Parts: sequence; C-alpha cells; structure tokens
Amino acid sequence: MPAGASASPTPTERRVDIAIVGGGLVGASLACALVPLIERHGLSVAVIEAAPLLEMTEAPFQPSFDARASAIAQGSASHFADMGLWAAMAEHAAPIRRIHISERGRFGATRLACEELGVEALGHVIPNAWMGRVLHRRLGELPIAWHCPARVEGIVPTPGGHRLALCDGERLAAGLTVLADGGRSGLKERLGIESDAHPYDQVALIASVELSRPHGGVAWERFTPEGPIALLPLGGQAMELVWTHPLGTESRRLALGDGDFLAELQRAFGDRAGRFRRVGSRHAYPLSLVTARETTRPGLAVLGNAAHALHPVAGQGFNLALRGVIDLVAALEAGLEAGRERGEAPGSPAVLADFEARRHADRHNVIRFSDGLVRLFGIDSVLLSHARAAGLIGLNLAGPLRRGLARRAMGLER
Repeated sequence: MPAGASASPTPTERRVDIAIVGGGLVGASLACALVPLIERHGLSVAVIEAAPLLEMTEAPFQPSFDARASAIAQGSASHFADMGLWAAMAEHAAPIRRIHISERGRFGATRLACEELGVEALGHVIPNAWMGRVLHRRLGELPIAWHCPARVEGIVPTPGGHRLALCDGERLAAGLTVLADGGRSGLKERLGIESDAHPYDQVALIASVELSRPHGGVAWERFTPEGPIALLPLGGQAMELVWTHPLGTESRRLALGDGDFLAELQRAFGDRAGRFRRVGSRHAYPLSLVTARETTRPGLAVLGNAAHALHPVAGQGFNLALRGVIDLVAALEAGLEAGRERGEAPGSPAVLADFEARRHADRHNVIRFSDGLVRLFGIDSVLLSHARAAGLIGLNLAGPLRRGLARRAMGLER
C-alpha cells in the first residue's frame, strides 16, 4: 500500500494519495513535478479540471497574435528543466535579454542586461497555450487519473484527508487535496477558508502589440501617472502589453479603434521602444491583492492564485506559484522518507507544516515587494517623484544591489 494511504474509502469511492483540483498551469506543473515520487513511492495522483482541454494533436503549434503569454523567470525555467520539460517549452519562448525600468517625465532609469549576471536570458515569455500543451502532453504519458471536464461538487474533511464528490458521480478519498483552481470553484469558501482582498482600483488592459523595429529581447516597465505600462518580448517584433488604468477609465480605450488606441499608447509610453503599428484584441482585468488566510490544513494545501493573486507589475505571480509547487513536492518527499515506517499520508500535519515553513518567507517577501512597488509609484507627489527618479538612478549605479534584486526576481535567490 502506498505511503499516502488514507482512511478506508467507502465501496463507491476510489482512494488516491493526492487529488489536484485544477489542471491549468499550476496544477499540471504540480502533477509533472510529482513524477519522481510517483515512480519511487507508487503514489496515486488524480487531477480534476473543470474546463475541457483543447484536442492535443500532432499538428504544428501556431502561436496566435492575440494569445496571452506569461513571463517565466530563469529560476522557473530551471525547475521546468528538472522536470524534463524546458526543451519543449523553449521552442516558443522569447528570451528577455535586457530590462529597462523608468518613470515617464523623469530622467531616472534602471537597466539590467543578462551579460551582467552571466546568464543567457533574464527570463522568457511563453504563450500560455504552448505551456499548457507541453504540460498536458507530459501528463498524458503519466500513470495519473484525469478527470476532465469534471467539477468537484462536494468536499468533506475526514480523519485521513478529504472525500471529494465529482459531478460525474465519481467519489475520491484523498490523503492530500491540493486546491490549484485559481479560487474559481468556490471550494475555499465551502471549506471556510477566507481571503483578504485589497483592491487597487486599477484595471490591467492586456493586448499584443507590434513594433516598427526588432525589440531585441528588451522588457520595458514604464511608470506613468495613470499606472505602470509593461512590454514583454514575444516572437518577431511583437510584445505583450500590460497597461494599467484607473478603475473605470479602461472602457474608453477598449472602445477605441486600433489607430486611435495605438496613438494614445504611443503618447503614454513614448518612443523608446519604437513605433507601435499593430494591436490585437484587448482584454481588461480588475486588479487586487488577494491572499488566502490559510494555505494549509490537515490533508489540504492551497497553491497558485487560489493562495495569492498579485498585481502584474513585477511579473511574479506564476513564478511564485511554481516555487510553491516545488516546495510542496520537496516537503512531500521529506515526509514520505521520514514517514515510510509510520505510513503517514501525504497530507499529514508534519508534511504541511514543513511546506508552510518553506513557503512563508518567499511568499511574504514577494507580496510585500510587488504591493509596495504599486503603492510607491502610485503616489502623485512632485517631491516623491524626484525621490523615485533618484532611487532609479542610484539603483542603476549600485551594481551589486541591482544584481541582487535581479537574482531574486529571477527566482535564483530567495
């Protein structure tokens, strides 16, 4: 019997050691990261995903100009390499070779190049659809139970974990249940896990834009009175635009024609990156800092946006979530080794206390940094704007400090 055996299931239930609720980027990454434990300890893993997956064919992947993308830090790329996935992901990854941070109307700027840190790239930008395709292809090779499309309609704590009732009538008895569903399913609320939400009164307008010249792998972060504008390199001369607006002001720009929209973007951002000559479909998302008050309970762990939703200004959301995946696997491995003779379930209090201890400092520091950055550059003050400019200049001159911050942002240090 696997080390994760839980309380005896009822005759209509199937026992699994780990049930992952959510088969998106975070949940699928966890399932892939569990491969060594599946092989060494015979763990049984189930993944429950509510949204039907696109048909995984052998047809060549064609990136859409309008596809959403994510910034993957160098540390995250290393984690995917350890899972044996990076070579495939890198096929459609655009490297970030330089980062330029500035404030509109001020001379201060901070620049960082990959050569300064001795790496080939500071990070990469990858279409979400391609990351999902690579992850799901790998899951198709693994001895895990896929429930898709399927929803968890009921979840009940038990002495050995949780019992899950799926919409298709299946019942699972799980030693550890991982909520990686982005918080959309309402399971956190049904379990009584509350979240703290701090709205920024801002909306992120996201679209793909094309430049008049090659971007050279530069990622731009430009702070403006309206909010930050980020440009992330994609394939060719395309870039992912994340344009922050005060709540309620985004609707006018969503309704603009492409030419008028590009003209306003040009005025807001300036000419440093070149001329904007094409824009794809635009989407808007309200921004808040949302943190779950509990990320572990006996037999339960909360990951990804279900645990913390951050402002995109620092590009740390998915990278923070992936480090949570890696820390959970490390805690599970340590617990399985220590509890081999005791037969402890993966969701034992000792395992989850270890996981929480591994996560606390990293989670706290990243949330504090990203939230502080939003609030610092969101204060409209002439005196403070001069101080920010001086700070950017000073940071650009202080090589060791700048490199240290960069290594943290890259996930190479915590």
